Amino acid sequence: MDWLTDLFAQAQQALFESVIQPVVFHLGYGNLLEDAFDATGWLLVGLIQIVVMLAVIGSLQRWRPAEAVTDRHAIRIDIVYTLIQRLGVFRLAMFFSLDPVVDSLVGEMRMIGLPSFQLDAIWPGVTDQAWVSFVLYLVAFDLLQYWLHRAQHSWHWWWALHALHHSQRQMTMWSDSRNHLLDDLLIDSAVALTAVLIGVGPGQFVALVAISQLLENLQHANLRLSFGAIGERLLVSPRFHRLHHSIGIGHEGFGRGTLGGHNFAVMFPIWDVLFRTANFEDRWDPTGVRDQLPEEGGRDYGRGFWAQQWLGLKRLAGRDKIAAAPGGGALPPGGATMDIAGQAPAGGNQG
Repeated sequence: MDWLTDLFAQAQQALFESVIQPVVFHLGYGNLLEDAFDATGWLLVGLIQIVVMLAVIGSLQRWRPAEAVTDRHAIRIDIVYTLIQRLGVFRLAMFFSLDPVVDSLVGEMRMIGLPSFQLDAIWPGVTDQAWVSFVLYLVAFDLLQYWLHRAQHSWHWWWALHALHHSQRQMTMWSDSRNHLLDDLLIDSAVALTAVLIGVGPGQFVALVAISQLLENLQHANLRLSFGAIGERLLVSPRFHRLHHSIGIGHEGFGRGTLGGHNFAVMFPIWDVLFRTANFEDRWDPTGVRDQLPEEGGRDYGRGFWAQQWLGLKRLAGRDKIAAAPGGGALPPGGATMDIAGQAPAGGNQG
């Protein structure tokens, strides 16, 4: 693996010297060269991610799509979101801006005799090994993101923002990045702050984020793929996560109009199993939010990037009202949805 690390370092240096450094000097930010070099690594990781998405996940989508592609405009908007997220430096900038703040806080804690916390120092000689600490951080981040994700589905104001992510009716590998910018700000702040507090190094932080993002691209892919009875319990699959985006099941916990849902895990379904939010039914439903449906009020989530951002703020402010759903009767937990073929889904195993 050393050769791979060396190759990445050479590519980062070349990209920095040929592109980033001249831009930084031209803008008059020569005092930020060190941070700019670190950001170049993040940019390079984003470019590698996009190549992997196109070459690997894109090929899988063409091989076994879960549904026919009928709305290419919606996919193009998701590509814009992906480029903003993967080629930007927001999360890394957040990490480095919080790092000195937390260092100062830790220094103050030590001055008054309070110990700091380093996750990789729990078991000296074991947890401080590079691969062990990486796995520890991966599990810790996944647990954090499970609860952040549940909060997005539990608090009305946060769901008003997060609903944009669920409003995609044409899910593909690009859909993971379809988020309101304020929603991203909240999640990225929590993740970056936790990373600094538990002692994650900058290089490890980039690797952790890159791996989890690629797995999320696979999970959102237009791909009819399950990992089997055992594999589904070990790693989130496209089938498992598509249920999270199913109309009703993914965003309603106790019937029509309620908050909640199922399958919140980002990487490891064990959290959904432990906290009783898992749904392992073998079904492939249409995706979206119930209130998008014409018979449920036909809420507009926007067709373009800026329209989607603006409507998200209006929902947050409570100024984007829709008519009450006809009938008004409550549905069973998870709601009643139809599969892609238009058939009523059969009952399955719900954890």
